[in-house]
Amino acid sequence: MANSGFVFDIKRFEVHDGPGIRTTVFFKGCPLRCWWCHNPEGMYFSESVMYFEYKCIGCRTCVNVCPLDAISFDFGKHHIDRLKCSSCGICCESCPSGALTCIGRAVTVDELMTEIQKDVILYDNSEGGVTFSGGEPLVQYEFLTDILKECRKLDIHTALDTSGYALEDVFEHVAENVDIFLYDLKLADNPSHIIYTGVSNEPIKKNLKMLADSGRGGDVILRFPVIPGITDTQENVEGLAEFISTLDGIKEIDLLPFHDITEKYTRLGMKYNMSVQTAPSKEKLKYIKKRFEQLGLYVKL
Repeated sequence: MANSGFVFDIKRFEVHDGPGIRTTVFFKGCPLRCWWCHNPEGMYFSESVMYFEYKCIGCRTCVNVCPLDAISFDFGKHHIDRLKCSSCGICCESCPSGALTCIGRAVTVDELMTEIQKDVILYDNSEGGVTFSGGEPLVQYEFLTDILKECRKLDIHTALDTSGYALEDVFEHVAENVDIFLYDLKLADNPSHIIYTGVSNEPIKKNLKMLADSGRGGDVILRFPVIPGITDTQENVEGLAEFISTLDGIKEIDLLPFHDITEKYTRLGMKYNMSVQTAPSKEKLKYIKKRFEQLGLYVKL
């Protein structure tokens, strides 16, 4: 049993992360490095320091308190040497304007369950529940399993927002305690998947096939990030359609159009690989929607 885990956000009154009104818990850590990741602060299993330039008053308190001399003002511009920074959080605690913020905190099972239960009346009235997202929650599978079991004891509906990238036995063990899966499918071609996410899609496909073959296809909502020039190509859409056609019981796929989040990467001092900054066209989305509808799927956009 894992006594504690690491999360970076808890959002309430969510309506896009499963049925009804939900509380979404964002786990730290992810084995994927998707070029378009919308939650880069969840990639690493450690605190992340974000710098909000518009909040900075130039007081240089952070420079004075940093024990590793990782912060400086170069020609009047704030700079964090990310190679030196250990994310100790001292600068964030000392920043008077909130320009520096540490993302991520440890929580125990009991602490997280207390947060989840605050909204139980909303779950009951809307047929909602709690969604575990990230990052990739399966990275912390022991902690995740403990939380899922506690939710089940209290009859709280659970959803797992996942890439599906995990060892088969780990995924199968966690899946036993999950009510529904929000399951990402990105790229059909394995070499392309490795290029754009850093990992193979073989475990992802295998775990999804296992769910469908075990009769749980009806508990799966597929999610397809529509990324211009990468996932929205005819070749990729056709490849995914071919794979999905082999899965029994799956009835829905949600399209997730790309939107630019360059600013978030800048605040984290991270490289943003995406050169495209525009959302996919209406014509492209219409084509993808129609193609997946041809498989008998309900397509949500």
